[in-house]
Amino acid sequence: MLNNIKKSVELNRDKIIEIGEWIYKNPETGFKEFKTSAYVIERFKELELSFIEFGNIPGAKATIDTGREGPSVAVLGELDSIVCPEHPDSSKESGAAHACGHNVQVAAMLGAAIGILSSGIVDKLSGKLHFIAVPAEESIEIEFRKKLRQEGKIRYLGGKAELLSRGIFDDVDMAMLVHAKESGKKFIIGSTTNGCLIKSARFIGRAAHAGGAPHEGINALYAANLGLMAINAIRETFTEMECIRVHPIITKGGDTVNVIPDDVRIETFVRGKRIEDIANANKKVNRALAGGAMALGAKVVIEDIPGYFPMKADENFNKTARKVMEWLVGEDNIEFSEHSTVSTDLGDISTVMPVIHPYIGGVKGGLHSKDFRIVDPYDSYVLGAEFLACTAAELLSNDAAVARDIIKNYKPVFPSKDSYIEYADKLFACKTYPEDEFYKQFE
Repeated sequence: MLNNIKKSVELNRDKIIEIGEWIYKNPETGFKEFKTSAYVIERFKELELSFIEFGNIPGAKATIDTGREGPSVAVLGELDSIVCPEHPDSSKESGAAHACGHNVQVAAMLGAAIGILSSGIVDKLSGKLHFIAVPAEESIEIEFRKKLRQEGKIRYLGGKAELLSRGIFDDVDMAMLVHAKESGKKFIIGSTTNGCLIKSARFIGRAAHAGGAPHEGINALYAANLGLMAINAIRETFTEMECIRVHPIITKGGDTVNVIPDDVRIETFVRGKRIEDIANANKKVNRALAGGAMALGAKVVIEDIPGYFPMKADENFNKTARKVMEWLVGEDNIEFSEHSTVSTDLGDISTVMPVIHPYIGGVKGGLHSKDFRIVDPYDSYVLGAEFLACTAAELLSNDAAVARDIIKNYKPVFPSKDSYIEYADKLFACKTYPEDEFYKQFE
C-alpha cells in the first residue's frame, strides 16, 4: 500500500512542486490569505473533493470519507507568510515573504491528497481524512487582528484557535502537518514547543514642548525604556527549565521630536515551556512595565491576549511517524528534536487531541530570515507529501487500528473544546497601572 502511495506522489511530483512554487510567489499574511485560499480551493475542486469554506476568513476544509466507521485524521497546511521586506522574493507592496516555508506545508498537504486519491487505496482505509488549509499561524500584525476581533470577525488572533472555536475541528480526532527547516537530515521529529502570551503596553505621559518646557511634561518614552530595562533585570530570575523568552519591540516612540512623548507603545510575547511558567513570568513582566511607569509619574495600560498554548507532540503518534520516515529515507536520515522555544498554534490543538509537528529538509537559511530559501524542491514538497499520505494510510488501514490506539492512550490538557475556550478566554486582560490613588502619597 505504501509503495502505491509513493509511486502516485512521484507521478505527480511536477504538479506538487508547481503548487509549492505558486504559493511561494504569492505570499499573504494572516487573515489576508484570500488569494492563496482560492488557489487551494481550486485544487480541491480539481480533485473532486467535497469542502467547506470558513466564511469571513480565508481557508477551507476538504474531506475524504471512506464510508467505513473510524477516526478522523486532519492533514493541515498553513496559508500565511511572514513580513520580511529584506527577503529577495518578498512582495514589493506588503513586504510579505514565505520565509517560514508554509508554502511547503500546503504543497505537501495537497500532494498527500493527490497521492491518496490517485493510488486507489481509499477502499482499504476506515474513517475520514480531512485536508485543512489554515489561516494566520504567525503572530504578526497584532493591531490588524485586534481590529478584526473588535469588529466581531474573529475571536482569537491565531488561526487554529479560531477554527477550533468555530467547530472546524469538532469532527477531527487527530492532526498533523510537516514544517520546513534547515537540517542535515531529511526529517526531524518534533517533541515540544513553547507557548506564548501576546502583550501590548501603552505608556501614557504628558506632552510638552521639548525645548521650551520639558519640565511640564511626563516622558512616556523614558517610562517605557525603564520598563524595558526592568524586564532585562529580571531575566536572571527565569530558570532554564522554564524556557522563558521575552522579546519586546517599541512600535510607537513618539509623534514629533520637539514634543515630549505622551503616547509610547510596546508589543512583546511572553513565551514559556508550560502554561504555569508563562503565567508566572507574565506577572514579573507586568511588574517591570508598571515600575517603569511609576518611576516617571506616567501610567501604563497593559493588555494581554492569548497567543499559543505549549505544544506537545503525542509520543505514540510520533512512533508511527518515525516508522514511515524510516521506510521513506532510512534511519540515518532522521533526527529527534528536544524542546524548541519557538511557538505554534498547533499547541492549541494539542491540548484537545493528539498531534505531531515534524520538520522536513530541502531548505537553507534560518526561519523568518532573508536567507531562507528552497534548495531541494523534491525533499521539501514531494517527500513531505509522501510522508503525510503514507502516515495517514498507516493510521487508517486495518480498520484504523493504529489511530484508534493513539486516540485511546492520549491524555488531553483540557477535557473538551469548551474547557479550552473557557481557559483561553480568561487570558484576555487589560489593566492600567498605577491606580489613581498611587501618586497622591507623593504630593
